[in-house]
Amino acid sequence: MDLTPIARPYFVGISRRTDRWATDTMSIQLDTLRSLLRRGARCEAGRRCSLSEIASEKNPYGDFSNRVRPVAYEEIRHDVMRMIRGEKDVLWPGVCRDYAQSSGTSGGRSKYIPITGDSLHRCHYKGAAYSVAHYLRNNPESRLFSGKGMILGGSFANSLGIHDSRVRIGDLSATLINKISPAANFFRIPDKKTALLPDWSVKLPALVEAASKNYVTNLSGVPSWFLTVIREILRKNGADNLSEVWPGLEVFFHGGISFEPYREEYTKITDPEKMHFVETYNASEGFFAVQNDPADRAMQLVIDNDIFYEFLPVDSREAQPLPIWDIEKGKVYELIITSSNGLWRYHTGDTVRVENTAPVKIVIAGRTKSFINAFGEELMEENAERAIAEICRKTGASIANYTAAPVFAADGRRGRHQWLVEWTVPPADTDAFADGLDAELRRLNSDYDAKRTGTIFLDPLEIVTVPAGTFDRWLSASGTHKLGGQRKVPRLSNDRHIADAILPLLP
Repeated sequence: MDLTPIARPYFVGISRRTDRWATDTMSIQLDTLRSLLRRGARCEAGRRCSLSEIASEKNPYGDFSNRVRPVAYEEIRHDVMRMIRGEKDVLWPGVCRDYAQSSGTSGGRSKYIPITGDSLHRCHYKGAAYSVAHYLRNNPESRLFSGKGMILGGSFANSLGIHDSRVRIGDLSATLINKISPAANFFRIPDKKTALLPDWSVKLPALVEAASKNYVTNLSGVPSWFLTVIREILRKNGADNLSEVWPGLEVFFHGGISFEPYREEYTKITDPEKMHFVETYNASEGFFAVQNDPADRAMQLVIDNDIFYEFLPVDSREAQPLPIWDIEKGKVYELIITSSNGLWRYHTGDTVRVENTAPVKIVIAGRTKSFINAFGEELMEENAERAIAEICRKTGASIANYTAAPVFAADGRRGRHQWLVEWTVPPADTDAFADGLDAELRRLNSDYDAKRTGTIFLDPLEIVTVPAGTFDRWLSASGTHKLGGQRKVPRLSNDRHIADAILPLLP
């Protein structure tokens, strides 16, 4: 039975609400801020800054930015731990029982992001609904609800060792699956018990078994981990293409990492005539954006989801955060958010480039701590992802994982970048791939090009091929990762602590 015709009017109606985001950006965001201030005034953080005094102002942003200073996670870690231990009304009214564990992309100690009831329903689930809504609006022939969605999630395994059964700490996806409406379980696989299994040696075959028994029309998850599951599904069914297993498969809602290095691989194993790919930006801190136009790689910022956004220019150390109505097209900013999970003017560490301002559309530029600027080259993660995708397309190669770090000048040699690469499909000539990657980075980044010109300041990059499974072994050994979780391999590092930890693992 295809329920899409019944569901479509509801979801298309949701998508039409976003039309006013192009004209009413400022008023929508101010409404959001006033709502957050009214509710947040009842907690300790709100009382500390007397937020109730400004909650009814027509434009409270000026007073808000004066009373509340921007903070990084380490400055609120103590308060979050109080919340985990059961204290109420700390960063947000009430008691919070759910937390998303994340180490971001820069490694180090884990962060535990509160997932309050408000943030779960007004932000994360709302953003997911917008994803489906835009997809159905853009694809009137869709039969999305003629089958099930396969959602790949993590587990509640965490590094705190919490034994309080009322508190759940783990991957964001685990909380989203655990708290989802029971009605949604009729439209997705696997079952909750399987989805939340922490042991992937047990979970992977169970996922493959569930996938082989159901008619699947859509996928949701992180591209790299889904590819592992898909390969097992294809192997079990003796198929080369997912359409042989699921004839109705039509869309992959993906996020968590850049899709570009994986696009070619997914194109090969799906039916290009009916397969669609929709990027989402659902971080532990909130559901920020969704690709609402299949012809545009930029994502539309979700501005009515219990998040008030500020944008900190990354090109100046003296810059102050800007509200959404003051941002400029083409500029790169760090996202700073105030939201109903108790994050007040919180540095996300994510940087975005603004592609449009009415409505606001963004692309992820990288992390504030995921870059290489050891030689003045200012190489951002976005540059690396785009360059890798282009050279893979040209050479037919495919990358499972990579990280890059500087090699500093020594022994008469200039500095260079060293790329540790785990291949899915290796190139015919690794040296030629390295040359092509170097050339593409020079094309994309003028600072990198300037440092490479004449090989005066920076030698050509080098690629070190690492065996399959190397990154999984490193992540497991470092204690920052479990397969399918939110943690992921840092793409770029401005020092060698990651590269030097991985190289000894090589045979």
